[in-house]
Amino acid sequence: MEKPATTDHPILDVLTRRWSPYAFADRPIEPKKIRSLLEAARWSASAFNEQPWRFIVATKDDPDGFAKALACLVEPNRAWAQHAPVLILTVTRPTFTRNDKPNRVHLHDLGLAAQNLIVQATGMDLFAHQMAGVLLDKVREDYGIPQDYEPATAIAIGYGADPAELPEDVRAKEEAPRSRMPLSEFVFGDNWGEASPLVTTS
Repeated sequence: MEKPATTDHPILDVLTRRWSPYAFADRPIEPKKIRSLLEAARWSASAFNEQPWRFIVATKDDPDGFAKALACLVEPNRAWAQHAPVLILTVTRPTFTRNDKPNRVHLHDLGLAAQNLIVQATGMDLFAHQMAGVLLDKVREDYGIPQDYEPATAIAIGYGADPAELPEDVRAKEEAPRSRMPLSEFVFGDNWGEASPLVTTS
């Protein structure tokens, strides 16, 4: 199912096509494609090239491993994410490896890596849905995450499917129109809260 964004200004096609569906097909992702997704994340930018992200990858080719990752999601997410063929649990290091000082942008850099992965997925006709609903303590315990790392988010990845089989409440979200706040609400100029002339004039 495609659900391209209706943009006010031209952007890359791969960005208009990127969205986060709940319906995933019962179809595995080829290992070489998964490796390409991870390679895209590998080449993301990060402060001092720290690359603070770590990914725990589970696929349905390993049912026990997949069930372990799925159990780390909150129940509402488990209900639909169980159909995706790939789950990724993300982890990040909040301090620099070179000096153990705080890395203020570790979550920012994880986000960049995840976005690289997601844009790569879109370019390969895959869909990805990121989740904040993760049982962080369970991730730490079940996977033995060291104390100097922090579990963060999860990503479900797969091929799209017909949303008709989703539960009614989830299907309503799936079929709702996409929307975003206008540029004038978050692009400011001389004063906080005042839209930049760049986005108020054509």
